[in-house]
Amino acid sequence: MSILFTFTGVLFALFIAFLFSFNRKAIDFKKPAIMLSIQIVIVLFMMNTTIGLTILTTLGSFFEGLINISNSGINFVFGDLQNKNGSTFFLNVLLPLVFISVLIGILNYFKILPFIIKYVGIVINKITHMGRLESYFAISTSMLGQPEVFLTIKDMIPKLSRAKLYTIATSAMSAVSMAMLGSYMQMIEPKYVVTAVMLNIFSALVVASIINPYESNSQDVELTNSLNKDGSSHTSKQSSSQQAKVPFFQMIGDSAIDGFKIAITVAIMLLAFISLMEAITILFDLVGLNFKQLIGYVFAPIAFIIGVPWHEAVQAGSIMATKLITNEFVAMLDFQKLAGDLTTRTQGIISVYLISFANFGTVGIIVGAIKGISGDQGNKVASFALRLLLGATLASIISASIIGLVL
Repeated sequence: MSILFTFTGVLFALFIAFLFSFNRKAIDFKKPAIMLSIQIVIVLFMMNTTIGLTILTTLGSFFEGLINISNSGINFVFGDLQNKNGSTFFLNVLLPLVFISVLIGILNYFKILPFIIKYVGIVINKITHMGRLESYFAISTSMLGQPEVFLTIKDMIPKLSRAKLYTIATSAMSAVSMAMLGSYMQMIEPKYVVTAVMLNIFSALVVASIINPYESNSQDVELTNSLNKDGSSHTSKQSSSQQAKVPFFQMIGDSAIDGFKIAITVAIMLLAFISLMEAITILFDLVGLNFKQLIGYVFAPIAFIIGVPWHEAVQAGSIMATKLITNEFVAMLDFQKLAGDLTTRTQGIISVYLISFANFGTVGIIVGAIKGISGDQGNKVASFALRLLLGATLASIISASIIGLVL
C-alpha cells in the first residue's frame, strides 16, 4: 500500500503540473524520472539503512546542540522574561536563529559554504541536466534561504529569461534555509526535517521541468561563469575587493542582526496570521460552521491521495490548507496539537509536507525581492505568481508522497 500511495501522490502532482504546463510539447519526461529515482534512493538510504539513520540522528543531535548553545545567550539577555514552567515561542524557537545565522556567516566568510554550494550544484546538474544556474540556485537556496539567496545572482537576474525566473523562484519557495532548521526541529521530528530538505531540492526541479520545460543552453555557462569563488555574483574586481575587506567581527555583527531580523519578521507574521485565523474562525462559528474543518474537507482528498489514512484525512487536510493560507509555522503549531492523535504514517507525511515556504506570503516576498533588483523581472514573476505557488505546493506533495514509501 505504501508503494501504491507514493505512486498516486506523485502521479497526481505530475498530472496537475502537466495541466498547467507552459509548453506541454517541450516536456522531457526523462528529467523528472531521473530526479524521482534519486529521491527514492535518498529516502530508502536515509530512513532504512544504519548509515542513513546514523546521519539523521547525528544531524538532529548537532542542531539540538546548537540550540542549547544559543540558549546560553538567550538566558543571559532574556532570563527574567522566560516562562519557567512553559515554552515561550519567540525565545525558545525563533531567537536561536541569531546564533545559527552567525555560524552560517562564518561558513560563508571562510568560503566553506560557497564551496559546497558550487560543487554540489555542479554534480546535480550533471545528473539532472536542468542547467548550471538552476542547479546552483537549488542548492544555494537550501543553504542560504530567501530573499537573501537572490542577492547571490543579483547581476544575473536582469538577464534571465522568463523560463529561468520561474525555475529559480520555484526552488526558492520549495527549499528552506539552514538557519531555519533548528527552529523546525523543535516542532517537527528532526529526521523528517533533514529528509524533507534533501527531497525538496529535487521536487522543485521535478515540477519546474514539467510546468516550465526548456532546454539548457550555452547561456547557462555564460551566466554561471560570472559567479566568483565565494558564491556571490559580484563581477567587478572592485566589488569583490570591497566584499573581502569586511572585517571578521563586523561580519559577525551583521550576521547576528540578519538572524534577529528574520526572527522578528517571523514573529510579526505569526502574530498577524494567527490572529487573523482566530478572527475568521470566530466569524464562521457565529454561523455554526467550523472553518478549519471546512478547509480540511477541501484538502482531505489530496491528503488521502498522498497516503494519509482516510479517517485522518480531514485533520491532515486542515493542516495542509493552513500552511498554504498562512505559513509553515502556523501549521506546525496546529500540527503539534494534533500529532499525538495521528498515526506515525500521517505524522511523517505531514511533517515532510510542512517543510517548505510554499504559501501566499512567500510569493509576495519573492516578487518583492526580485522587483527590488529588477522591476521588469519582478513584474514577470508577478505575472505567474499563482502558477509559482501551485508549483511549490506540488513539490511539497511529491516530497510528502515519497516519504510514505518508508512509513
